[in-house]
Amino acid sequence: MALVLFDLDNTLISGDSDHLWGDFLVKQGAVDEVYYQRENDRFYREYQEGKLDIYEFLSFSLRPLHENKLAQLQAWRETFLTQMIDPIIPQASRDLLQKHRQAGDLLVIITATNSFITGPIAERLGVENLLATEPERVDGHFTGGVSGLPCYREGKVSRLNSWLASNGAGLKGSWFYSDSHNDLPLLRLVDNPVAVDPDEQLRKEAVLNGWSVISLSNPR
Repeated sequence: MALVLFDLDNTLISGDSDHLWGDFLVKQGAVDEVYYQRENDRFYREYQEGKLDIYEFLSFSLRPLHENKLAQLQAWRETFLTQMIDPIIPQASRDLLQKHRQAGDLLVIITATNSFITGPIAERLGVENLLATEPERVDGHFTGGVSGLPCYREGKVSRLNSWLASNGAGLKGSWFYSDSHNDLPLLRLVDNPVAVDPDEQLRKEAVLNGWSVISLSNPR
């Protein structure tokens, strides 16, 4: 049984759920339209450029969880999943997940996007194990802060190592599928790194190292 890790945004789904959630909140009138759209787009550009300050971003992106009642957040989330996430789950992603299930592999989604957003997406994909950035809660209420280490860049490696120790698993024969150069720290650790519809920096790294390059959004 091999450990198979999957990034989520722009890998298993053909879009970025964190950025799309921000767009959705703007459309719902849940946040200041001009400010929130501008900052949401800025943070996404900085992520793509590898310049993102993850704590600055989380202070921004987790604030709406603190400022709204849980029932309202859950109602918004269900609409968001139906309208904006379900349409961007490629059949190729479902087929790839099923291929690894049939091989008896251990499947894990590992993502920087917070678990309030990604938990239900992992459920839709049938993946039980999720490592994600965790929004802080006190007495059941979101504080707007982050709990523990963000699951981002080197943080993914740290979070994974803790999970492996807790679950008695290892990296022998492991796989990791990702689209982003931000995941290079983890891609370099696994036995089978796979670049999925990669950004330009990751594509160059994959070619240089002889890694597999595939597409899930436009499979041949």
